Order: sequence, then structure tokens, then C-alpha cells
Amino acid sequence: MIDSQSLRRQLRALRRGLSLATRQQAALAVARHLESWPLARAVRIAGYWACDGELDPGPVLERAWTEGRQVLLPVLAGEPPCSLQFAPYRAGASLRRNRFGIPEPVVAPTEWLQAADLDLVLVPLVAFDATGTRLGMGGGFYDRGFAFRRGANELGRRPYLLGLGYEFQAVAELVRQPWDVPLDAAVTEQAFYEFSNT
Repeated sequence: MIDSQSLRRQLRALRRGLSLATRQQAALAVARHLESWPLARAVRIAGYWACDGELDPGPVLERAWTEGRQVLLPVLAGEPPCSLQFAPYRAGASLRRNRFGIPEPVVAPTEWLQAADLDLVLVPLVAFDATGTRLGMGGGFYDRGFAFRRGANELGRRPYLLGLGYEFQAVAELVRQPWDVPLDAAVTEQAFYEFSNT
């Protein structure tokens, strides 16, 4: 099994090497996979701003807007280690870059939502496996933000975590660490994967 750092470097390079046309086609294919998916009817949908070659959730979010759903983007709150919260976003709204250079909505913190308030979260990824284990960029923001999802005794509503990626990001096996929060499903330009042992 390849170590996670090497795998992360390899797959990030592959992502960045994709042409703009290939990325756009993949994003549209993912949106088509989700057209008749029941949980796509969620009211509060968190997306992300695609960076570093990530699969662009834009077509999925555009559909959510046209259907009257609330779309949110992640914001880093507080001092390091920052917590992940979610700010309402509409296409064309003002954005500012966080310390990693990722655009965030310019919205008052009083309008931010907590992770537990969401119905559906579109999660960026570097890799995923058949158990729903996800390899991210290494900052741990999603794992900390959704830590309440771990364990059998969780209470309250569980946002559905849907990873978005390219088919080459589906790998045979990842080592799940104790702090990892698994995905409920993942979708690529080729397939939809739902995980049962999360």
C-alpha cells in the first residue's frame, strides 16, 4: 500500500495536469449522475471552491440555486486550529481569500451555519476507497468539522457527506485513522459509489 503522503502528491499532480476541458466535462458528468438522486433535494447544501485541480461542484450548485436551495461554502473560523463553518453563498457574491488563498463568502459570522445544521455536504477529496475512507489535503478541517459524525452514539441530524472526485481518485485501500470521518458516498465522472460500512 502506498503511503498517504506519496499518494497525495501523485494524485494532486494528476488533478492539476487535467486540461480545463477535461475538468469541465467531468464536473458536468458528476452533475448528471446526481440529477435523479433523492438526497440532491436537500435544503441546505454545502459545496466548496474548487482549487488545486479539485472536481468543480459548480454545476451541482447551480442546479441547487435554480431549485431554490440554500448553498453554503466553508469558512475557516477562529485562530489555528481553525474550525470549519459554512457561509451562505450566491453566484457573483463578494468573496475574500483565506490564509490558504481559498475564496470564502464575505458574510457576517452571525449568518454562518454549523456543520450539524447542513443536509448535504459536497466534500473535496484527494482519494477515496470502497469503505468511504477519504484522503484530503492533510489539514484535517473536514475531519475536525464533522467529528460529531464518528461513533455509534451520535445524536441529532447527520449531514450526508458526498465526496466529489475523478475516477482515478478511487483507490483500492486507504488506512483509516481514528480521527477520519468517512464519506457516505462518492461520485466521479464515471460512477456513483455508496458506502455501507461507514
